[in-house]
Amino acid sequence: MLQIELCWSPAAQRLELQVLSLPPGSLVRDALAALPADLLWERVGVWGHKVELEDALTHGDRVEVYRGLTVDPMEARRRRLAVQGRPRASRHRPQRKP
Repeated sequence: MLQIELCWSPAAQRLELQVLSLPPGSLVRDALAALPADLLWERVGVWGHKVELEDALTHGDRVEVYRGLTVDPMEARRRRLAVQGRPRASRHRPQRKP
């Protein structure tokens, strides 16, 4: 039997994880059968890499279900900045003074 983790987020700030035992040769589609019927999702990945529903699973895979974005990422960043003030740290090298 294959041990598979099925991971999804039904709502913001909430994560669900279910461990499944599936027969060898199971597909991503087979793992998704364990999801709640009312869950809306757009994409599926295994360990962060996009996969198709007909891709085969291997022992220890983590199937991740991605839902659509509710807020534009840049808008979310602007809102966080408005609340927190200036950014804590920059990922860019500081400019050298002449």
